[in-house]
Amino acid sequence: MQNDILAGLKNYENKLNTIWTKNLLDKGSTDGATEEEESKEFTSLFLDALKNGATSENLNSSKFEKLYDLLAGISISRAKRGFSPRETAQYIILFKEAASSILSEIESDPAKLYTANLELNGIVDNLTIMTFESFMKGREDVIARQTDEISEISTPVIRVWDGVVALPIIGTLDSSRTQIVMENLLQQIVDTESSIAILDISGVPAVDSLVAQHLIKTVSATRLMGAECIISGIRPEIAQTVVHLGIDLTGIITKATLASALQTAFEMLQLTVVKRK
Repeated sequence: MQNDILAGLKNYENKLNTIWTKNLLDKGSTDGATEEEESKEFTSLFLDALKNGATSENLNSSKFEKLYDLLAGISISRAKRGFSPRETAQYIILFKEAASSILSEIESDPAKLYTANLELNGIVDNLTIMTFESFMKGREDVIARQTDEISEISTPVIRVWDGVVALPIIGTLDSSRTQIVMENLLQQIVDTESSIAILDISGVPAVDSLVAQHLIKTVSATRLMGAECIISGIRPEIAQTVVHLGIDLTGIITKATLASALQTAFEMLQLTVVKRK
């Protein structure tokens, strides 16, 4: 059933928005004029929904549709701008406090005021839950994008000589990252027409059977492109782990350092580097 007191809040829209904005500024939960415009739009849509008969009993009705869309956008935007979950939840809670303070001014009957606040809480609490859901989606999108960017940055393919490319791998190899490594390496082999690729794993903290399998897949893909692959950066502890796990690297050229791998690549290309007198 529609609460006439809540519907009457539409007459106090400007005052409500002013109190809410002040509360946001006092709590440091806002960051500028753009959000102030979003807050005004939120207030307008919220009060329009109440005026059109929206209640806590019909939260899934079309009356709330525009409000939900706007709130989802605000939450995702706040997540991308670096707001914390607490600050984002506080954004809606402060709106409820502002609306409740106006209700106390326009209604003197305790019973009616209690009913109106109960209804207000039911609606705004649902909005708070939606805020968290949208905020987490926004944070997940940010994290996924940053992960992709880090993967791209941490897998650079370097042309070290005519016909020779090197890929220094830093960090742990997993399935998704191995795919990126393969794609970048194979594309660079094609672009530079290289016949030798060096995979340097000096920056890989540990090698287990899964990491070894990823390396073997990369070597196999490289060979299918007609290039030979050399793995460098085999530290003593990595060598011991490979032997202990029984990982078969037969047929794969391995070297302790990148310099040794590069020297081997020169020999394979029948090149000699000498000092000038």
